[in-house]
Amino acid sequence: MKTLNNRAESHLTGQVDFELDKVGNGGWVNQGYCSSPPPFPRVTTVFNPKPHFEGNMNSLYNLDTPVVLSEDPPTKDQSLKKRRGCCCFIKALWGTTLTENTSDNREQFIRTTLRELLVYIFFLVDICLLTYGMTSSSAYYYTNAMTNLFVNTPSSSGVTFQSIGSMADFWTFAQGPLLNGLYWTTWYNNQPLESGNTSFIYYENMLLGVPRMRQIKIKNNSCTVYSDFKNGIKGCFAVYTNQKEDEQSFGLINGSAWTYHTEKDIKGSSYWGLVATYSGAGYYQDLSRTQEESTNILTELQNNLWLDRGTRAVFIDFSTYNANINLFCVITLVVEFPATGGAIPSYQIRTVKLIRYITTWDYFILGCELLFCVFIFYYIVEEILELKIHKFSYFNSIWNILDIVVILLAIVAIIFNVFRTIKVDSLLGNLLKNPNIYPDFEFLAFWQTQYNNMNAVNLFFAWIKIFKYISFSKTMNQLSSTLGRCAKDIFGFAIMFFIVFFAYAQLGYLLFGMQVQTFSTFVKCIFTQFRIILGDFDFDAIDSANRVLGPIYFVTYVFFVFFVLLNMFLAIINDTYAEVKQELSEKDELQITDIFKQSYMKTFMKLKLKKEKISDVQKVLHSGSGDLEFQDFRETLKEMGHGDQEINAAFSKFDRDGNKILDKDEQRWMKAELEQKREALSAEINNLGMNYQMELHEKPPVKSNEHKSNSSQTFVEREHFLSLAKQVLHLESSVAGIASQTELIMEKLGLQGKANDSKYHTAVLRSNTFTVGQYSSDHLTFM
Repeated sequence: MKTLNNRAESHLTGQVDFELDKVGNGGWVNQGYCSSPPPFPRVTTVFNPKPHFEGNMNSLYNLDTPVVLSEDPPTKDQSLKKRRGCCCFIKALWGTTLTENTSDNREQFIRTTLRELLVYIFFLVDICLLTYGMTSSSAYYYTNAMTNLFVNTPSSSGVTFQSIGSMADFWTFAQGPLLNGLYWTTWYNNQPLESGNTSFIYYENMLLGVPRMRQIKIKNNSCTVYSDFKNGIKGCFAVYTNQKEDEQSFGLINGSAWTYHTEKDIKGSSYWGLVATYSGAGYYQDLSRTQEESTNILTELQNNLWLDRGTRAVFIDFSTYNANINLFCVITLVVEFPATGGAIPSYQIRTVKLIRYITTWDYFILGCELLFCVFIFYYIVEEILELKIHKFSYFNSIWNILDIVVILLAIVAIIFNVFRTIKVDSLLGNLLKNPNIYPDFEFLAFWQTQYNNMNAVNLFFAWIKIFKYISFSKTMNQLSSTLGRCAKDIFGFAIMFFIVFFAYAQLGYLLFGMQVQTFSTFVKCIFTQFRIILGDFDFDAIDSANRVLGPIYFVTYVFFVFFVLLNMFLAIINDTYAEVKQELSEKDELQITDIFKQSYMKTFMKLKLKKEKISDVQKVLHSGSGDLEFQDFRETLKEMGHGDQEINAAFSKFDRDGNKILDKDEQRWMKAELEQKREALSAEINNLGMNYQMELHEKPPVKSNEHKSNSSQTFVEREHFLSLAKQVLHLESSVAGIASQTELIMEKLGLQGKANDSKYHTAVLRSNTFTVGQYSSDHLTFM
């Protein structure tokens, strides 16, 4: 028995605790009602912290004195809510269509995508500022000026850099246009410049340090001479390879020009030429800071046969800096001497911005770079969350892979940006200490160019990624859906296309490779055939190389590749596009325009409801002539559909003395404020758009409607009309089927009702017969 009492008491105690928790602060147990055992726990509420008035009118009539609520120490539930609040904050900040469950909610999907698009637009603007902030239109003119000076300027004998065809031409160029372009120490009137020995090319571009000449040689007897020609041919110098490179000293053997230096010694880098790829090693000679000394150096090299049969390439490297536009120009002039004889000139001029932060715009770009780092951190966390949720299925989407590519390229760009700043400071420091050395800006210029290229590619991917966020639109989704659906067909047909394409490329290389420059290599053949597809070709060169097979090659290639195979690609895409467009027209999904329309309509309806409530209160005020009591005010507004809380809020705001009666002054004050709010709402409705304003105003008279219907007509798109017509037909067929089934059910119910009626009458007859028979038997027995 004691055990049962304990259980009962514990049960009641738990129930009391539950009631107290439900009531909240200010709850207490009234012991006057607690018998032994109490039948029910009595919980009395002393104070419940709720605002006096709640409702839609609070936004219009706020109380002058806000209610002050007491704060209690946080409980376990409240701390749990705080933790959930942090999770909700993270979820809201990094919420995407992949982290949110938007598959069953089209509106949530669109809203989440729009939020992602808004954040991404800020990121795209930032990366555009970064990329375009590193480039300048002055860079082109700087490059063009240096090209005209060192590449297109002729010597006294008419030799330009581009026209170099032999070693003799090289020395003519080096001792003429090269030295004249490098050293600018006097004005055009032969007055000396104030810079001293420092050369300012075009009077604006300072020559950094001294220029350097470097050559690469090949070993003698690096190839095999046919036995019949050994007596007549002394020495054999093969095509350049790293293994056959000459490392022996030659000539005067008393300086860097005659002694081999490894790539590590001179901190050089390889160069991709027109004939071969050359290492950064070789024999080098630094020129002087004056033209006279440099002329003597070149004369000595020429007289002692610095260039010979083993020479395969000569490099001339120097750098300039223009302080007006804060740009470096790193120039490399290359003359290749192939094993066939002759010379092949080429050049590379890189105009780069190595010193980043000088002007106000540069510091603005620095701020954009810091913001870019914040964006990258944001997207790294976002991709980690998505990868954690979807695991390996995350990589099934091409957009997710594109996100990772953009982030990786951005991280590499950030690391190089820091490295470049440190390296440039080190190089400039060494150059200022010793201005008579060769400053190797080639390495930095190369990687700065790669950095710019990487940013360009990253910006390209960033723009392409916009399709990820606008694919929710039916119009925008057509392109991505078309390409995605026909990808397999295009890939399968591409195999057939490139089989034929490469077959023609090999044919063209073998037929015209020895005579036509655009067919001289297999890679050039591929690009030449793409140019033929676009209509850019030189038929005369093909016809001259082979008068029989040339026209046959050209005609058959244009017919099969251009007219047949290429149009097959277009046919596949067109058919798929038609299918996708048909399917999208049949779908009735929520579109972005629908959401905008709903938001407009919701805003208008809210404003109209507020305006109608103000009108109701104004009607009540104008209906009375004297003082207005609260009871009359309440009953009138209750009949109009208003709630008690909003009525109390409206009345209490203007009842200053608290007697629940609005005198004339209070009514005048109330009318003035209501009229002011009404005018503000009318102005807001007008500002939101005239297209939706007509739907919210009261309906005009019938004559006005008839007049407007005759003067203006509304049209819909044909696709939308056909879609609605199909839906109506489908609805009619469904209703007809339901009607036929309903009639069948009614018929069955009617037959069953008749059977029940017949059974009922039979049972009644039987009961009557039974009663009559019993009465007869009883009567006979009684008799």
